[in-house]
Amino acid sequence: MHAGTRVRLQTLGCRLNEAELESWARDFQARGFEIVEDETGAADLIVVNTCAVTAEAVRKSRQILRRAQRRHPAARLIVSGCLVSLDSTSGAASSSSEAPELIVVNRDKDRLVEIVLAALGVESGVRPATQVADLAAPLFARGRQRAFVKIQDGCRYQCTFCVTTQARGPERSRPPLEILHEVESFQHSGVQEVVLTGVHLGGYGADLGTELTGLIERLLGETAIPRLRLGSLEPWDLPERFWSLFADRRLMPHLHLPLQSGSDRVLRRMARRCKRDEYLRLVERARAAIPDLNVTTDIIVGFPGEEADDWRQTLELAESLRFGHIHVFGYSPRPGTLAAGFANPVDARTRQGRIAELESLARRSRLQVMGEQIGKSMTLLHERLLTGFEGRPRSGYTPNYLPVHVRSETPIREGRLVEVRITGLDEAAGLLIAELTGVESMASERSAPAQA
Repeated sequence: MHAGTRVRLQTLGCRLNEAELESWARDFQARGFEIVEDETGAADLIVVNTCAVTAEAVRKSRQILRRAQRRHPAARLIVSGCLVSLDSTSGAASSSSEAPELIVVNRDKDRLVEIVLAALGVESGVRPATQVADLAAPLFARGRQRAFVKIQDGCRYQCTFCVTTQARGPERSRPPLEILHEVESFQHSGVQEVVLTGVHLGGYGADLGTELTGLIERLLGETAIPRLRLGSLEPWDLPERFWSLFADRRLMPHLHLPLQSGSDRVLRRMARRCKRDEYLRLVERARAAIPDLNVTTDIIVGFPGEEADDWRQTLELAESLRFGHIHVFGYSPRPGTLAAGFANPVDARTRQGRIAELESLARRSRLQVMGEQIGKSMTLLHERLLTGFEGRPRSGYTPNYLPVHVRSETPIREGRLVEVRITGLDEAAGLLIAELTGVESMASERSAPAQA
């Protein structure tokens, strides 16, 4: 193989996986490779970043691998991510026909492109030290408008259900200056929005003598990025001054705070560090400090030992907190975790019934939150139009991360910040409806940070 080789990159799972994929795309392009997005198009190399957070994620990861080999039998398959890192001997394959040509475990994935070139004898068209002149080019080539920036990896805690700590290892934070330069480069390349990602985002900087709040202060003060988002944050390790950061309106008013259960008894069995009342107070404090804040969460259904009263407490708390989205996980035991050996598993029928109950509550809550946006004016990042439910395309997300369809008689350039007014809600499609009221400049045309 040689420069000009076509590389297809695929991932599933967390935003951290997406951030890593974007980094690989830039590294491949810097060495003269072509990034191909269309799954049906020809590819010489296929790189898959797998997930293993649930049994379903494992199933989907293996499905992606089988489909990749079926559609691209001549391509060389490289696999990384949590699935192969948990079992690097057998990898993600269940048979020899699915076996990848190369496995790169998580501890080496920051050097994936370098390892691929060396192991597969791929010739690089550009010296490895060369950087992509336009940092966002691989991002835009994949139809993306927001950039995911990995700021840390690993977690110091041991939640009894979580396999990610084993797959990702101890916490490791990137130096603040390195992150600042990357965000600034994205902004100069025309990216309007950056999302900070990590396994334990709130633990950023503990190994460097700094912390997340200080990093965000520097990003807002020293870069001109128009919009900054935060990935999933565990509901602890957030100092009081964290809330004042949102006075700068470039920091988007959306927080994903995993709850996992509304029962203190179950939370103790999970080894979570935030009790029910502490979570409630945290959300109250956040909403008091951040206008129009959208809080979303994760809840695990059917954790071993979860009784009817535990489930009732979870439903009551979820309903009272009015989440804009609930990511519902049916519990699945992960080999190597403490919870996998816990007694009193919840039977499948009960678990499925509870999942249906929570999903119904989640939909009502989401529609309520979305309905409260009607009549409001806001700035929207216009993204690639995707075919949505009922055929209605999604145009982008509100600052508090609710999906929107913008009605406009004239095409809107992707990557533009547009001013819209929310006029309605399509409940069937799960989309807000908006009308265009104005268009802002591109990020690359800005010379100073937006004003709060």
